[in-house]
Amino acid sequence: MSDENMNAENGLPEETSNEPKWYVVHTYSGYENKVKANIEKAVENRGMQELICEIDVPMQDEIEEKNGQRRTVKHKTYAGYVFIKMIMNDETWYVVRNTRGVTSFVGPGSKPVPLTDEEVMAMGIEENTVKFDFELGESVKVSSGPFKNSTGIIKEINESKHTVIVSLSIFGRETPVELDYTQLEKME
Repeated sequence: MSDENMNAENGLPEETSNEPKWYVVHTYSGYENKVKANIEKAVENRGMQELICEIDVPMQDEIEEKNGQRRTVKHKTYAGYVFIKMIMNDETWYVVRNTRGVTSFVGPGSKPVPLTDEEVMAMGIEENTVKFDFELGESVKVSSGPFKNSTGIIKEINESKHTVIVSLSIFGRETPVELDYTQLEKME
């Protein structure tokens, strides 16, 4: 019996890729953070940082009111699931699948199926990379928001926040306004 057939029978991935993709594993309820920590420890111990790149338990803020006090609490967006960006091969499959608390990979017959780019963006697991081809000093037009159709000059670019400071003429005065990348278009 060949190794390929044996792998397919055991539920191991049949195809491997050199590009990391997002996979989902099902865990025991309440074990998500423990599973994340255990996988991170295994990755570090085995030197697999190049193969298992990122492990995520998506969280969202919810406002709870208790005894008249409002507070923001983080809750798991997908309870019982851990998202892992990895290069799927026999070794990475084995490490993840045999982590204490992991019940299975999500996919037909527990065969790991990577999430599509659309699913990753819709679930908010990975931020959409915004293509930005503007430069300091460039004239731009505001395409949305309260300053729509205004024109101005880019004075500052903040890549980490995906924002720019644009100097707009408001009531005859130059005023710096912070705008999102997506609110701008090039002047023609």
